Amino acid sequence: MSTAPYPIGSPGSPWGEAEVTAWRSRQTRKRSYAADVLSAIDRLRARFDVVQYGLLDYPPDTYPLFALASRDWRDGLPVALVTGGVHGYETSGVHGALQFVERHAAGYAGRFNLLVVPCVSPWAYERIHRWNMNAIDPNRSFREPSPAEESAALMRLVAPLRDRVLVHVDLHETTDSDEAEFRPALAARDGKPFEPGHTPTDSTSWATPRTRGSTSSRRSSPRSRRSPTSPRQTPTARSLALPSSPRASSTTHSASSDCALASRAPAT
Repeated sequence: MSTAPYPIGSPGSPWGEAEVTAWRSRQTRKRSYAADVLSAIDRLRARFDVVQYGLLDYPPDTYPLFALASRDWRDGLPVALVTGGVHGYETSGVHGALQFVERHAAGYAGRFNLLVVPCVSPWAYERIHRWNMNAIDPNRSFREPSPAEESAALMRLVAPLRDRVLVHVDLHETTDSDEAEFRPALAARDGKPFEPGHTPTDSTSWATPRTRGSTSSRRSSPRSRRSPTSPRQTPTARSLALPSSPRASSTTHSASSDCALASRAPAT
């Protein structure tokens, strides 16, 4: 493992705009959000409602943000939220969410209202990176005001539903670039020394109680982060036109390295 300084910035000094711009110039598109994700969503339109919940304006590109919702949405049912691609380089979560909708979601009709956001961070998905265009980690940005539009848009989407979300499956993975690229870049960005050998975890320990329905399959990180469904958040942006109900249900926030709902799909 190389101990040479990260090629951007000065050791001990946090990045400013010049360093972020230099970092951004090194990021190249390696795959297509339109081809991999939007095309898959289009194929599912005949079976699920598709909601555009935001638009990222990252010149020269724009990225529409989409969620898939149960077509037979019923106000009396609890909501199961599935999110993938909060970190764009964690590919299995993006495609796992899409495959769950395609292969298993129909088995939950009449039991849950499903809301699936397969790719929270499309700019990073295309560049196979953890951060968004502004070198910000969306998974550290579920707060008000959010520094990441990816996180802010997701909070606005779920705001009218957060008291009805029974389970949240947030799909993450550990990648082989964490130690080689991400952690050295993180240390450089924050002006801190890089200490090799500490692979990050994205199992999420949010500041809400764990209740029934948990699907966590990995040990929670000791660092507390908020879910987009945290009841202590108060997004003020307008809500999208999703069905709503005055009924409140228990709220569970959990993280999973695979799609645990899929493993519980009823036999058909």
